[in-house]
Amino acid sequence: MTIGNKKVYIIGGPTAAGKSIVALYLAKRVKGEIVNCDSVQLYKYMDIGSAKPSQKDMKAIPHHLYGFVDPADDITVAQYQKLAFEKIDEILARGNTPIVVGGTGLYLNSLIYKMSFAAKPINLKRRDELEHLAEVRGNEYLFELLSAVDPDAAARIHPNNIRKIIRAIEAYELGSKLESMDKLEPNTKYDFKINIVNMEREWLYTRINRRVDKLMEEGLLKEVKHLLSMGYNSETPAMKGIGYKELLLYLDGKATLEEAVNNIKTNTRHYAKRQLTWFKRYENAHWIEIQKGQMVGNVVDEILEASK
Repeated sequence: MTIGNKKVYIIGGPTAAGKSIVALYLAKRVKGEIVNCDSVQLYKYMDIGSAKPSQKDMKAIPHHLYGFVDPADDITVAQYQKLAFEKIDEILARGNTPIVVGGTGLYLNSLIYKMSFAAKPINLKRRDELEHLAEVRGNEYLFELLSAVDPDAAARIHPNNIRKIIRAIEAYELGSKLESMDKLEPNTKYDFKINIVNMEREWLYTRINRRVDKLMEEGLLKEVKHLLSMGYNSETPAMKGIGYKELLLYLDGKATLEEAVNNIKTNTRHYAKRQLTWFKRYENAHWIEIQKGQMVGNVVDEILEASK
């Protein structure tokens, strides 16, 4: 299949920075279709906690890779890469413009760089090294190491679950080494226009806190209870995400509701900080510092101007 126009927009950035609304407005300007790049929004039954686009928005603009994975299943970077490329090619073949939106760094890497996920053997020597590090420097050190390279995995794993932390680090290292990101070869099959939306930190944190309050008002606790009634629990991969794991502790009597909500806010702010650290490594990205009161249309104008 020959694809004429291969321009693909990337809208990345920290949680609550306004990626979804920017992507929606951009899609209206460029005959676009939106492809999800958020690991939690892939899951079914988790609409509120993952802040998925509304049904109204999904009807207005075609959206892909939202809410189709069972919460009990893990989606690897390799699986995501395959699905995303299929959708991107389908959109281009229709003569439309793909707009990839989300904040999961490893997923974005799998698209914009040439990354192969052929099966590789586990490095037992490296596993021994990681286990030794845990013994000498403690679980917290290894958890911080994981947080730096794969914030999404860190958000789903308890800081004291050293076995899962080590497995997550191994999985990451078999896929993409952060320290060698500058050595990764760009994927030139597509003309990626990478845009990172951001805002002043205090305002971003305020938006995060307000968003958590809004999610609670919209029924996040009810959503968690519904997932429990369906048989999912704290060991379910998707239930280890921010917003779900904290409310599970509340429902288990290990925290008050106020403590759980405050922990969601704190953990989300920490996650946003790690996302920003990740995106700063994209040398070819166009950064957009959104100002208070700035019209979304103006942000889209800036993206289009930078993408010429």
